[in-house]
Amino acid sequence: MARYRRNFIAGGTFFFTVKLADPKSSLLVEHIDLLRAAYVNVQKQYPFETVAVCVLPNHIHAIWTLPPDDADYSLLRRLIKTKFSAYSPHTKNLSAGKQRRNERGIWQRHFYEHTVRDETDLQHRADYIHSNPIKQKMSRAKTESCKK
Repeated sequence: MARYRRNFIAGGTFFFTVKLADPKSSLLVEHIDLLRAAYVNVQKQYPFETVAVCVLPNHIHAIWTLPPDDADYSLLRRLIKTKFSAYSPHTKNLSAGKQRRNERGIWQRHFYEHTVRDETDLQHRADYIHSNPIKQKMSRAKTESCKK
Protein backbone atom coordinates (compact mmCIF):
# COMPACT_ATOMS: atom_id res chain seq x y z
CA MET A 1 0.00 0.00 0.00
CA ALA A 2 1.37 3.42 -0.93
CA ARG A 3 1.98 5.83 1.91
CA TYR A 4 0.46 9.26 1.45
CA ARG A 5 2.59 12.11 2.73
CA ARG A 6 0.71 15.05 4.16
CA ASN A 7 1.93 18.57 3.51
CA PHE A 8 2.52 20.27 6.86
CA ILE A 9 3.10 24.02 6.46
CA ALA A 10 3.05 26.27 9.52
CA GLY A 11 0.47 29.02 8.97
CA GLY A 12 -0.80 27.25 5.85
CA THR A 13 -4.33 27.18 4.48
CA PHE A 14 -5.85 23.74 3.94
CA PHE A 15 -9.04 22.31 2.43
CA PHE A 16 -10.44 19.18 4.12
CA THR A 17 -13.15 16.63 3.67
CA VAL A 18 -13.94 14.26 6.53
CA LYS A 19 -16.64 11.61 6.21
CA LEU A 20 -18.70 9.40 8.44
CA ALA A 21 -18.11 5.67 8.10
CA ASP A 22 -21.75 5.12 7.12
CA PRO A 23 -22.51 7.08 3.92
CA LYS A 24 -26.26 6.84 4.65
CA SER A 25 -25.93 8.40 8.08
CA SER A 26 -27.18 11.89 8.86
CA LEU A 27 -25.56 12.00 12.30
CA LEU A 28 -23.76 15.29 11.63
CA VAL A 29 -26.91 17.33 11.04
CA GLU A 30 -28.99 15.38 13.55
CA HIS A 31 -26.47 16.34 16.25
CA ILE A 32 -25.18 19.61 14.82
CA ASP A 33 -25.20 21.16 18.30
CA LEU A 34 -22.67 18.56 19.52
CA LEU A 35 -20.52 19.04 16.42
CA ARG A 36 -20.61 22.82 16.84
CA ALA A 37 -19.65 22.53 20.53
CA ALA A 38 -16.72 20.24 19.69
CA TYR A 39 -15.58 22.61 16.92
CA VAL A 40 -15.77 25.71 19.11
CA ASN A 41 -14.02 23.94 21.99
CA VAL A 42 -11.07 22.92 19.81
CA GLN A 43 -10.91 26.33 18.13
CA LYS A 44 -10.65 28.04 21.53
CA GLN A 45 -7.84 25.73 22.59
CA TYR A 46 -5.99 25.90 19.24
CA PRO A 47 -6.91 29.17 17.52
CA PHE A 48 -7.18 28.52 13.79
CA GLU A 49 -9.16 30.55 11.30
CA THR A 50 -12.19 29.00 9.63
CA VAL A 51 -12.21 30.37 6.08
CA ALA A 52 -15.20 28.28 4.99
CA VAL A 53 -17.07 25.27 6.34
CA CYS A 54 -20.09 23.25 5.28
CA VAL A 55 -21.65 20.40 7.24
CA LEU A 56 -23.71 17.91 5.30
CA PRO A 57 -25.46 14.86 6.75
CA ASN A 58 -22.50 12.48 6.31
CA HIS A 59 -19.45 14.67 5.69
CA ILE A 60 -17.81 18.01 6.37
CA HIS A 61 -15.87 20.30 4.03
CA ALA A 62 -13.71 23.00 5.57
CA ILE A 63 -10.95 25.44 4.78
CA TRP A 64 -8.71 26.38 7.71
CA THR A 65 -5.79 28.75 8.02
CA LEU A 66 -3.47 27.77 10.84
CA PRO A 67 -1.54 30.19 13.07
CA PRO A 68 2.00 31.06 11.88
CA ASP A 69 3.59 28.65 14.38
CA ASP A 70 1.22 25.71 13.81
CA ALA A 71 1.27 23.03 11.09
CA ASP A 72 -0.63 20.23 12.86
CA TYR A 73 -4.06 20.29 11.23
CA SER A 74 -4.36 16.54 11.81
CA LEU A 75 -4.47 17.14 15.56
CA LEU A 76 -7.27 19.70 15.18
CA ARG A 77 -9.32 17.42 12.94
CA ARG A 78 -8.77 14.45 15.27
CA LEU A 79 -9.78 16.44 18.38
CA ILE A 80 -13.01 17.65 16.77
CA LYS A 81 -13.88 14.11 15.68
CA THR A 82 -13.01 12.70 19.11
CA LYS A 83 -15.03 15.29 21.04
CA PHE A 84 -18.06 14.80 18.76
CA SER A 85 -17.75 11.01 18.98
CA ALA A 86 -17.64 11.05 22.78
CA TYR A 87 -21.32 11.99 22.81
CA SER A 88 -22.36 9.56 20.09
CA PRO A 89 -23.39 5.94 20.56
CA HIS A 90 -21.00 3.13 19.60
CA THR A 91 -21.57 1.62 16.17
CA LYS A 92 -22.71 -1.99 16.24
CA ASN A 93 -20.43 -4.81 15.05
CA LEU A 94 -17.10 -3.03 15.52
CA SER A 95 -13.98 -4.91 14.48
CA ALA A 96 -11.65 -6.17 17.21
CA GLY A 97 -9.05 -3.56 16.16
CA LYS A 98 -11.49 -0.68 16.54
CA GLN A 99 -12.60 -2.02 19.90
CA ARG A 100 -8.95 -2.23 21.08
CA ARG A 101 -8.37 1.39 20.04
CA ASN A 102 -11.65 2.40 21.75
CA GLU A 103 -13.02 3.74 18.46
CA ARG A 104 -16.73 4.23 18.05
CA GLY A 105 -16.82 3.44 14.35
CA ILE A 106 -18.50 6.72 13.43
CA TRP A 107 -15.83 8.27 11.20
CA GLN A 108 -13.84 7.04 8.25
CA ARG A 109 -10.28 6.72 9.47
CA HIS A 110 -8.71 8.71 6.64
CA PHE A 111 -9.56 12.18 5.35
CA TYR A 112 -8.93 14.21 2.22
CA GLU A 113 -6.63 17.21 2.54
CA HIS A 114 -5.40 19.74 0.00
CA THR A 115 -2.89 22.54 0.60
CA VAL A 116 -4.29 25.78 -0.79
CA ARG A 117 -1.64 27.23 -3.08
CA ASP A 118 -2.89 30.74 -3.86
CA GLU A 119 -5.95 33.03 -3.94
CA THR A 120 -7.31 31.41 -7.12
CA ASP A 121 -7.05 27.95 -5.57
CA LEU A 122 -8.70 29.27 -2.39
CA GLN A 123 -11.61 30.69 -4.40
CA HIS A 124 -12.09 27.38 -6.27
CA ARG A 125 -12.15 25.44 -2.99
CA ALA A 126 -14.56 27.90 -1.35
CA ASP A 127 -16.84 27.75 -4.40
CA TYR A 128 -16.79 23.95 -4.16
CA ILE A 129 -17.78 24.07 -0.48
CA HIS A 130 -20.68 26.41 -1.19
CA SER A 131 -21.97 24.50 -4.22
CA ASN A 132 -21.61 21.02 -2.70
CA PRO A 133 -25.04 20.98 -1.00
CA ILE A 134 -26.63 21.80 -4.36
CA LYS A 135 -24.51 19.17 -6.08
CA GLN A 136 -25.55 16.64 -3.45
CA LYS A 137 -29.18 17.61 -4.16
CA MET A 138 -29.68 18.49 -0.55
CA SER A 139 -32.42 20.77 0.64
CA ARG A 140 -31.37 23.75 2.76
CA ALA A 141 -33.34 22.20 5.63
CA LYS A 142 -31.02 19.16 5.67
CA THR A 143 -27.81 21.13 5.32
CA GLU A 144 -26.34 23.13 8.15
CA SER A 145 -25.62 26.67 7.07
CA CYS A 146 -22.41 27.09 5.12
CA LYS A 147 -20.23 29.99 6.20
CA LYS A 148 -17.63 31.94 4.29
